[in-house]
Amino acid sequence: MGSGSAIRGSRVGAGPMGEAERGEAAPRIRVAFYCANKHQVVPSFSHEAQIPDEWDCPRCGFPAGKDPENPPAPPKTEPYKTHLAYVKERRSDADGQAILEEALAKLRAERAAMSAALKPLND
Repeated sequence: MGSGSAIRGSRVGAGPMGEAERGEAAPRIRVAFYCANKHQVVPSFSHEAQIPDEWDCPRCGFPAGKDPENPPAPPKTEPYKTHLAYVKERRSDADGQAILEEALAKLRAERAAMSAALKPLND
């Protein structure tokens, strides 16, 4: 059940005058931007605003410039790298082998100490 006093199809602040109540809109300028996929976007800016050199294309997300013949190049995306790929970039195979040997030696020493500590319990 709806309320009988609800106003439908109207927004808050809208009166009988509508937009005229708020005064005149600021002067605007429309600037065309072009992306590498030949999309055109024409946002409007205030006359006082500084117009950017590039604008994001809402259709493809590529950067768009003001020159339709020479749009900005699309961003270069690199494939996802795993943690192991980053480690391999920083370390050589010899470094990796040395780290592995050190970790295995430590693990073997811990296991030997553990089995030595458990040996009197088993006797």
